[in-house]
Amino acid sequence: MAKPVRRIVTGHDANGKAIIVSDAPSPHLRASPSRPGVTYTNLWTIDRAPAPIDGAVDPVTMAMNLEPPGLGNNLRIVGFEPEAKHQDAISKDGARNAFAAMGGAGHALTQKDNARHPWMHRTKTVDYGIVLLGEIYLVLDETETLMKTGDICIQRGTNHAWSNRSDQNCVMAFILIDGDKFPS
Repeated sequence: MAKPVRRIVTGHDANGKAIIVSDAPSPHLRASPSRPGVTYTNLWTIDRAPAPIDGAVDPVTMAMNLEPPGLGNNLRIVGFEPEAKHQDAISKDGARNAFAAMGGAGHALTQKDNARHPWMHRTKTVDYGIVLLGEIYLVLDETETLMKTGDICIQRGTNHAWSNRSDQNCVMAFILIDGDKFPS
């Protein structure tokens, strides 16, 4: 399902002129056997603010972390196949295993009997979620809304899940920004 995501990185040459330092598909494409039909491509990670302008040509680690580093952010592309293709594989245990593989087992809220979706979770982040292709439901504790191509969600540390109920793939861009604390 996942098509490679071209990542162009700029920088400066020895004379301070703007150049392209890298132009290739991101090598950081991941999938979890515990969550079939979903792929993650990490494009960039920043581990502090203010963000370093020069430095590593590829600051993304091999690990697929759910949250960005403290004071940092992550940019990733996530592909969601239609859930109907994998309905039998959607389970609370599968969700916990998938979140654990991303270092976020403590964020999986699927252990709650009243969770509206097996992939309900929350992160201590502010996330910008942008639908690039297709449509997907943003599922919250007591409500949900359909998002379509071009729609943007500002997700602020809430319990949520993404549910592709269509018969087409959905692709989203996410920018996850480290947050200060969960609301009480």
